[in-house]
Amino acid sequence: MDKLEARTVTEISNLLSSREDVTQTLMTMLSALDKQFPAGVAQFSLGKTCAHYSTSIAEMEGLSRALWGLFPLMAGGADVPFSEKYITAIKLGTDPKSPSYWGETGPYDQRLVEMAAYGLGLALMQDQLTHLFSESELTNLHRWLNQITDAQMPDSNWNYFAIIVQLGFKRAGLPYDQAAIDRRFEMMEAYYLGDGWYSDGPGRPKDYYISMAFHFYGLIYATLNANDDPARAATLRERSCLFAKDFIYLSAADGASVPFGRSLTYRFAMVAFWSGVAFAELDVFSPGVVKGIILRHLRWWLAQPIFDRDGILTLGFAYPNLAMCEDYNSPGSPYWALKVFLIMALPEDHAFWQAEELPLPELAPVHAIVPAQQILQHCENSQHVVMLTSGQLELNNYVNTEAKYTKFAYSTRFGFTIERGRYGIKHAACDSMLLLSDNDNYWRGRRECESVEMLNGAIYSRWLPWHDVQIDTWLIPCGEWHVRVHHVNSARRLQTVEGGFAVMKADADITTRCSKVHAANGQSVIMDLSPYTVRQADSVITPPNSSVMFAECASIPTLVGEMAPGDHWLCCAVTASGHSVPAPLLAPTLVIENNMLHVTDNVSGETISLHL
Repeated sequence: MDKLEARTVTEISNLLSSREDVTQTLMTMLSALDKQFPAGVAQFSLGKTCAHYSTSIAEMEGLSRALWGLFPLMAGGADVPFSEKYITAIKLGTDPKSPSYWGETGPYDQRLVEMAAYGLGLALMQDQLTHLFSESELTNLHRWLNQITDAQMPDSNWNYFAIIVQLGFKRAGLPYDQAAIDRRFEMMEAYYLGDGWYSDGPGRPKDYYISMAFHFYGLIYATLNANDDPARAATLRERSCLFAKDFIYLSAADGASVPFGRSLTYRFAMVAFWSGVAFAELDVFSPGVVKGIILRHLRWWLAQPIFDRDGILTLGFAYPNLAMCEDYNSPGSPYWALKVFLIMALPEDHAFWQAEELPLPELAPVHAIVPAQQILQHCENSQHVVMLTSGQLELNNYVNTEAKYTKFAYSTRFGFTIERGRYGIKHAACDSMLLLSDNDNYWRGRRECESVEMLNGAIYSRWLPWHDVQIDTWLIPCGEWHVRVHHVNSARRLQTVEGGFAVMKADADITTRCSKVHAANGQSVIMDLSPYTVRQADSVITPPNSSVMFAECASIPTLVGEMAPGDHWLCCAVTASGHSVPAPLLAPTLVIENNMLHVTDNVSGETISLHL
């Protein structure tokens, strides 16, 4: 342990290539937790911020999420010096006579979520784990976990928690309920959209829960229960193969992934799916490609300031930021990131570890994901990935739902900003959004879409910021740019602001109908293409901690205008780059005539034509 403690996670990340390097990275993270973990207790505190559940449950959550790293390490044969403390904690937490007892669960209980980690441990380690418990202690563990079997839970990926617990029981030789497994799978079948995609429950989003939950748990089940449930295992594997061919487009060549949706504080859980692919030996991409995606992603994250001075993962995304967190994020919540370390259960001689790390395969510059209502653009040889999207919304209305789901575009390099206040455009997170105000400096943008269509090369959506204001929007990828076309039918006189990507604070270069910001972390441009209405170029400076990518104030290039009641066309081209952006003279052009929209890429000369 002295050698591990002498090196920081960042220092280790610079070497991250072998199984030993990954082991050391995980052990360093667990060692930092160990310093906060007193012996002889069933939970530990990692901070004083709160979630919507009690502090004692939050402290149990932090301990439980560490097990997503600890159990694969132990299953892979690693000697983990502090593992005994966790085993003791499990014994105390599941003993109803212990003052540290984790308690009886109720409907929608957070402790049900955490039970999946224990199911994983039982499923991976079997008697290697159960032999550490006496008969009565094992009875306590089984009884406590068995509360999940018929528990009332959200109609979502939570059903997999019960499945993984039952799988653990079965693999460890404990009583299990096959009917409960079948029932939970049947419920989730209603979420299946086709082409490998699910929604996270009826009418809910298609975000990272599809990768880090549905397919991650599904591949564990399909691998460990294939002999007894071959048909279901084959279906799960087939769907994961289909999903992988889409999901790879969310990864950039530098290891970053597109930040989108809720629960971004789980960080490298974003690529836990690929660890599931390696664990399941899924025949979709070579082990070297999968290895490269995972290791580059870990290197990218470990280069970000996401740990506090004690080496504890913070709440936030690319830096500590409570403002963007959901109400279910406790101080220990970020440790779901450790799901990516499922690969530690694979032995040194496994094909994954023996493979040479490979770059991303050659990917199409534009890739449409129809079930997810997304179009992915790969720019700069996949160094920058942009997601265009419509139709997503988290029905639970968590903090900053609009910012996390309903913007027009999300970027691996520039992320997005969150709303920091109710009044004034600088607080309103106008990047990658068209915002409107009814003469009062309160701003509304796209939230719920009335309809969405995936067109040939574009995404269409209809949305109503007020009952008497209807907006039809087309998002069109176009080389290094994307084009936005809005048809606004309004009964009100409105002010409008439309933003490009947010970069670090810098002055904007304002020219006729074009705003360009050249910042320390890149350049961002928005150019007005409106055929009938001229908007003025401007820029907005947001408060610090608005961006999920950097703590500094952000600059957003904007187009501003005012509309009288009636019909209007608002159109623009948007681009951003970590290097130099394309010259405005090479921006796309568009023509609207005879109910047709023609958008031309002035670099390639290609034109996309759409019926309006």
